[in-house]
Amino acid sequence: MLVDSLRGRRRRLPCSLWFLLLFAAGGLVLFIHQQDLSEMVQQQVPGQSPPAELRLSMHVLMLSCSSANALQDVRLLKRMNMYRTLLRKPRPPSEPHLELKPGLGTLGRSWKKLSDILEARRQLMKEMCAKYKSSISRTITRHHVKHLFVEDKYKLLYCQVPKAGCSNWKRTLMVLAGQAPNTQSIKHDTVHYGHHLKKLDSFDRQGIMHRLETYTKVMFVREPLERMVSAYRDKFENPNNYYHSLFGKPIISKYRVNPSWTALKTGSGVTFKEFVQYLLDVHRPVGMDIHWEQANQLCNPCLIDYDFIGKFENMEEESNFLLRWTGAPPNLTLPSFKDRNPTDKRTSMQITQNYFSQVSMLERQRVYDFYYMDYLMFNYSKPFKDLY
Repeated sequence: MLVDSLRGRRRRLPCSLWFLLLFAAGGLVLFIHQQDLSEMVQQQVPGQSPPAELRLSMHVLMLSCSSANALQDVRLLKRMNMYRTLLRKPRPPSEPHLELKPGLGTLGRSWKKLSDILEARRQLMKEMCAKYKSSISRTITRHHVKHLFVEDKYKLLYCQVPKAGCSNWKRTLMVLAGQAPNTQSIKHDTVHYGHHLKKLDSFDRQGIMHRLETYTKVMFVREPLERMVSAYRDKFENPNNYYHSLFGKPIISKYRVNPSWTALKTGSGVTFKEFVQYLLDVHRPVGMDIHWEQANQLCNPCLIDYDFIGKFENMEEESNFLLRWTGAPPNLTLPSFKDRNPTDKRTSMQITQNYFSQVSMLERQRVYDFYYMDYLMFNYSKPFKDLY
């Protein structure tokens, strides 16, 4: 009788109420499915494309909602876009890490916002390291600090990332160390081959750890694909016996069909497509190079807690902020001149896009995947709309 009574009550429920219950259940299923997609996105292995199951699930989810009204479609699209960009949005900082020195007045107040941005970059870096690099060894070896340069007077450690203002920052370090009166007087070969700057791996273990714990640690980064194109233009499009011989010869030999005798002998004329093929080859005929190695691999920011993560795109303002913060002489600013191939235009995003038009869409995606961790850690957006 009790069962019959319940059945009777259920039959008497209004049709509109049944519709609301079914709609709510469907919404709950959709919400759970979206949460699962979010977790799949966040758990994706860095440097790899999203798995086919994830891409298919996204398409199915979008199609399943096509019958909903326009407002629901817009909300769903916004939510999916939120998931795609979730990992790139730094949390608002609770308080600035960089403290403005007293006496800067109006300039200090105008740079307060910049200090907040710099702190947000540090917080994002910590989040990405906790998410993707939590299993790495926490022991710092000489290998991890081999790209850090030391300036003892102003207690600076600078990690070089080539094609991100590296040459001019080395000039600045030499002036700080009293090795030159100004940056303009220091030639390119003196910067890179003069051995005037000390490297952190030249110290003993105690000296390395003391400086890591007490000095200001600095690195500057650049949009990854733009930096990679800049390296290609510098090393392969211009005369360079070292890179043409060491890298050009094996690249042409492996990736060019019917290469000429002259090309094999000199290594000159490597095309951008051939360079991309080399970069993506797991069996490269010659190893990687510092000029196109990922910035996170060069500077190891998940092991070394950098105080200052600057960006090439805002180099002048951020560099001068750093110099004032460290107490450098007020007349010292970072130089902006281009001493190698000065007639060439600086590599811009437009130039970068022109170069990538020479390769296939798949190759472009794979190069983006190759630098994927740099995009996440340093909060750069996708350079092409069709990347996933």
